Amino acid sequence: MAATENTLILETTQGPVTIEMRPDLAPGHVARIKELVREGFYDGIVFHRVIDGFMAQTGCPQGTGMGGSGKKLKAEFNKEPHVRGTASMARAANPDSGDSQFFICFDDASFLNGQYTVWGKVTEGMENVDKIKRGEPVKDPDKIVKARMAADAA
Repeated sequence: MAATENTLILETTQGPVTIEMRPDLAPGHVARIKELVREGFYDGIVFHRVIDGFMAQTGCPQGTGMGGSGKKLKAEFNKEPHVRGTASMARAANPDSGDSQFFICFDDASFLNGQYTVWGKVTEGMENVDKIKRGEPVKDPDKIVKARMAADAA
């Protein structure tokens, strides 16, 4: 699939992961993630919560699951299902508490449908997501070495 201005590439310690972002589903979330990527926010951030058969979560600058970029996003819940490869925004109990943390589903997680903002889908490198070390918290966690928008530079 050809890269577009909505193609996000995560260079992880397990290899590259390509996510096609969906501004048609979550325009505010996609815009904010692009902003954070271009600021280098995700570079070096660990996958702090990785549950086998469920998902791999990242985006916390402290690596604890308690931090973020400091800018809360209004929920953009949509009808897109949580299935293998779905990229969705993590949040606290408040629906409008999403910030910089997101997760990638390993498997069907339909119980999350309509309650979390889906903003993209892994199009390449899901085998690398599958290799991410599991744990809550993860001992010696895998991380995003560098996040970049494909359209910005190869």
